[in-house]
Amino acid sequence: MSTLKTAVALELGNILAFTATLVVNGLASAAVIGGKTTAEISDQYPTLITPAGYVFSIWGIIYTLLAVFVVYQALPRQREKAFQTQISGLFILSSLFNIAWIFLWQYGYIALSVAPIVGLWATLAAIYLRLRIGKSDAPLKEKLCIHLPFSVYLAWITVATAADIAAAASYAGWIQWTSADAAWGIVAVAVLVAISLGVVLTRSDFAFGLVVIWALVGVAVKQSSEPNIVYMVEIGVAIVVAALAVVAILLMRKTRKQPQVAASEGFSGYTNMCLYTYFPRGKAWLNHKLTSNRPRHLKSGSPSAQP
Repeated sequence: MSTLKTAVALELGNILAFTATLVVNGLASAAVIGGKTTAEISDQYPTLITPAGYVFSIWGIIYTLLAVFVVYQALPRQREKAFQTQISGLFILSSLFNIAWIFLWQYGYIALSVAPIVGLWATLAAIYLRLRIGKSDAPLKEKLCIHLPFSVYLAWITVATAADIAAAASYAGWIQWTSADAAWGIVAVAVLVAISLGVVLTRSDFAFGLVVIWALVGVAVKQSSEPNIVYMVEIGVAIVVAALAVVAILLMRKTRKQPQVAASEGFSGYTNMCLYTYFPRGKAWLNHKLTSNRPRHLKSGSPSAQP
């Protein structure tokens, strides 16, 4: 198969996979599959890390971002981009895992549903690593249309995987005792905070951290009658917020090493931070702009510029 045909096949595969996931999710939300909504089934197996109902509205954001990805990757100019071959197969596989999880969950196979959601998490983690999110010098459009969707998606599925495992344990009768449920809730929150901390500090991924904070706050709201869980969540949220603040400060200090660029072009410190840290091409553009705007006698290499 030619390179062009392969690229087109991957594009169509991504479109079909996303469409199928969207349709199946819509049917599940409308109680067409299994006769109950996903939320109703979740309420049958309560755990201490189940977040408040409003938190699940993030699926609307996730599917919107994935729609942006699907449209962007289908543009003719993107057919020869490296990300097509890097992640398309994994995205299609992740969609199949998502669909499998929905059917198992909707028909009451709660314990079995752990397998596909773990598979979903693994494929999204592989996509995240292959895209080198937080470390790549990809252009701005690619970061917004490709990296951001999968950053948010992975963060939420990380939370959802912990919740699904807890629901499966509740279904099996393993955490029917309050002490066991509380212990799992505390461990789950600690693991989520640890993962988020690692991602934020090593990848400067603000989106990932914010999604985890969103979920943890929802857990505290839902479990407001459980002081141990609420206390643990408060500590976890404080840690993640502190990590985000530290990363932001470090990035801003880094950009202050190029004060002449920001001053000469009139950019704010935050904008300059983003350009220098996340978008190396923006950095090159700014440097070129600065050099081209200098008076001729001040340009490097000019006889009058020599001491």
